[in-house]
Amino acid sequence: MENFKIEPIPIMQYSTLQTKDRSKDITPEQLKGCAWNLYSHIKVVSLKRKDESAFLLLAVVAAIVGLVIGLLIGRYGIRSDNDDYKITGISETFVQDADPYISAEIMDNINSENIRQYLRELTEHPHLAGTDADYKQAKDLQEFWRSVGLDETFITPYDVLLSYPETKDESKMNRIFVYDSAGQVVWKSALYEPILDPSENKSNVVPPFNAYSASGDVSSTDLVYVNYGRVEDFRWLAQNTDINITGKIVLARYGKNFRGDKAYQAEILGAKGIILYSDPEDYANDGEATQVYPHGWFLPESGTQRGTIFRGYIGDPLTPGYPATETAYRLKENGTNSVVLPKIPCHPIGYAAAKILLSYMSGDQVPANWRGGLNITYRFGGPLKQSGWKIRMRISTKNTRKKMHNVFGIIRGSIEPDRYVLLGNHLDAWVFGAIDPSSGTAVMKEVSRVMGNLVQKKKWRPRRTIIFCGWGAEEFKLIGSTEWVEQYIKNLGSRSVAYLNLDIASEGNYSMRLRATPLMRSVTYAAAKKVPNPEETDTRFKTVYDKWIYAFPNADKSRPRDFRLGLLSDYASFIQRAGIPVADFRYTYNRNELKLPSYPLYHSKYETFKAVDEFMDRGFKCHRASGQVWAEVARNLADSLIIPFQVEDYAKTLKDGVDNLENEFGLLMKKNGIELELLYKAISVFAADAADFQERAKHVDKKNPFAIRSLNDQLTLMERAFIDPEGLPGRPLARNIVFADSSTNAYADAIFPGLIDGMFEIEGSADEERRWEIVKKHFSVVIHTIDSAASTLRDVSAFMPL
Repeated sequence: MENFKIEPIPIMQYSTLQTKDRSKDITPEQLKGCAWNLYSHIKVVSLKRKDESAFLLLAVVAAIVGLVIGLLIGRYGIRSDNDDYKITGISETFVQDADPYISAEIMDNINSENIRQYLRELTEHPHLAGTDADYKQAKDLQEFWRSVGLDETFITPYDVLLSYPETKDESKMNRIFVYDSAGQVVWKSALYEPILDPSENKSNVVPPFNAYSASGDVSSTDLVYVNYGRVEDFRWLAQNTDINITGKIVLARYGKNFRGDKAYQAEILGAKGIILYSDPEDYANDGEATQVYPHGWFLPESGTQRGTIFRGYIGDPLTPGYPATETAYRLKENGTNSVVLPKIPCHPIGYAAAKILLSYMSGDQVPANWRGGLNITYRFGGPLKQSGWKIRMRISTKNTRKKMHNVFGIIRGSIEPDRYVLLGNHLDAWVFGAIDPSSGTAVMKEVSRVMGNLVQKKKWRPRRTIIFCGWGAEEFKLIGSTEWVEQYIKNLGSRSVAYLNLDIASEGNYSMRLRATPLMRSVTYAAAKKVPNPEETDTRFKTVYDKWIYAFPNADKSRPRDFRLGLLSDYASFIQRAGIPVADFRYTYNRNELKLPSYPLYHSKYETFKAVDEFMDRGFKCHRASGQVWAEVARNLADSLIIPFQVEDYAKTLKDGVDNLENEFGLLMKKNGIELELLYKAISVFAADAADFQERAKHVDKKNPFAIRSLNDQLTLMERAFIDPEGLPGRPLARNIVFADSSTNAYADAIFPGLIDGMFEIEGSADEERRWEIVKKHFSVVIHTIDSAASTLRDVSAFMPL
């Protein structure tokens, strides 16, 4: 039998440069730029019997050396924060801060003309989710990322429930009819939006529809106008008129709330169907013809907003909470244990068609705040004006299982490859999608090109891993991003630094705007201060930040105003399911003067390259500025030695949330035994711990990689502490205690959404006592969650209060 000797060979615990043959030494060159060395590998080499004595001697020496190393690790690797020694022998590579010159190199190399050309290519053809054109975009993006130097690329498919209208048999296609008393068609809606510019004359343009609408053929002698179709609109109608919408078709205008909530309210109140339209007051600047597309960026009279009406949760309707993989358990569409889908037909039309329908309506005039911008008398409706007339909805929209695809491009981190900074944008569009989402896709391509080229030329590699994400089926309810987060939530929850979303790079040319969790504010402000104001003729504002704080200041004008998160884009699953800090960037229009619910061409066929190139961002300067801010935030998070989060910003947001509760519900809560002072006290403790943490962070030993890693872990994991595995009351998949959408409007959100939703119209409700018990329990959960979050910021060995 042979004897053996043992040779310690250094390897890296986290290194991406390990040799595949671990019996070989790793050279100093391979060690350079990798994570710290924690262990040694063992190389086993055969010995002859005559070397037995030498072997025994070596074994004893090795044991002694091992003991000494163990004692040193015990003394210097595990220590109190109060010890005043310094760790020596650590490579500067491990504790080196970001290269200050890379920031400017990345931002300066982002090219507006490249973005313009990318957008032209991306919008050449429609690319609806689940279609061949949509998959082609994913494959093209994967090939692009390979060509510009990204380390790895992946495509991940999911089998999900999507929804499409009939497009081949005209006799079955979605349509609205009006019949006279003899049963003759008086009017019918157009099947498609007309071509207003030659660039729109393309095949595979999907006709206007609302995804997941119930199919059906319903008729009514009554048509009722319900304003925006909000809870308060239906309630006002019931309390101030004798109109009952049960068994009738209703007409609602887009804006103010999520279209799925409009359809749901109509459904639960007994309506047969609902027709949605974009009123010129909200989308066309009162319909002045010289400003509408193709002569401007406002919505023309035939423009029709497509969109999903599925509500309740985000992601694939059939696999809530879990990824839609091949082995997934799926709910049924009908019967027992089935998914809750819309139960009444829903269909969108343009405002020219809506004007015709309004002209057929009878009833009293609506109040001033219910009137839109059409040159017609707005009436509540009821029976159609002409006796015996009726309105009919023929809706053939069907749900079907389809494959959708996400695509990823990865730049591996040099020191901490197991920490991820994620940048994302969705690829699918209702038609051409020049603004939503392809303006963001074009910018993502350019940012990834610049970063990839630097890596390819060995001029730069970020400290942490950067992952570019191209999401599929976002328009159907954030499906691609949600399925991916559900599949990899364990990895993402423990390794992610932040998710940075760019759904739309530019929806206007006025100013930057941000939707973000508090940790993302200061790092975004710092980036915006570095980027020149793209409006070069306006010399009042030197930087993007200067214009931003002027355009949208907060109450005391100390910083830009917050735009709330809601369920508006792919960041939702990251913050709601995984507790990862998120931010959504874009350039926007002047929201102070233009009271628009969104950019006017939203989800219509007319959202084209022409609209962006000629009217919205000539020269693509705002696209470039969005990309520069986005890229600089990503670089800072991926490259800085200490992650640039300011935890004290969170304390301010929590305090604002309680102030809002106090103003809206304080007296009512106190009357029912809920003391908001307890919540204020918890936030005060959190604020003190946050301030103490920031102070300790200033004095951390930057030559100690263990101390740096520990500090960064506290910074990234604090956000996770606001996740409650039980979810919000009645919404188990909305798990963030601080941020979630409103249960009555998915476009809106609130701080402490469980309490806000619980208090909604609670007084005098049929089950008021039961609801108060739910609110009281959740109030306790909120306090506990804030206490838990505070504990994550304390000294790692002194996290329990005295």
